[in-house]
Amino acid sequence: MFAEIFFIASSLIAVIASLAMLVSRSPVQSALWLILVMLCVAGLYVTLSAEFIAVVQVLVYAGAIMVLFLFVIMLLNLGAVPVADRIDVKKGVGFVLFTVILGQLVYVTSTTSESLSSAVIDHPESGTAIKIAEELFTRYVLPFEIIGILLLVATVGAVILAKRTFE
Repeated sequence: MFAEIFFIASSLIAVIASLAMLVSRSPVQSALWLILVMLCVAGLYVTLSAEFIAVVQVLVYAGAIMVLFLFVIMLLNLGAVPVADRIDVKKGVGFVLFTVILGQLVYVTSTTSESLSSAVIDHPESGTAIKIAEELFTRYVLPFEIIGILLLVATVGAVILAKRTFE
């Protein structure tokens, strides 16, 4: 029962924080709202018995990536978002599509007969670090190495571009 209440509360907070992130005028405030969304997603992982993924979510995304975003925002000295003078048709169509999709999501979630507790994973070892490491270093070792090389190339490229810009 507690897991269902925590799941629903975390989901509602994530949706509200994501909407606040979208309507916030300051880029720094938007990044802070996004950190709250990341923490709520970590809470959702905990309710699904994936504690390792929840910890990685907090450390990597809410920690490292968002600190990087805030650093870039402050480095670029971005101000508030300018106010639009007229109504854009694209925004109106986007809002209509958003409300239709939101209505569909509410309808689907309200008509499902499964309880939330049946969505919890039955295997407690499926979200552990040992199980993830076994899969990552045996079955997915080639994609893991390719991603490592891509990240290395991106880091070297960013350093070269930054060095050229500041000289």
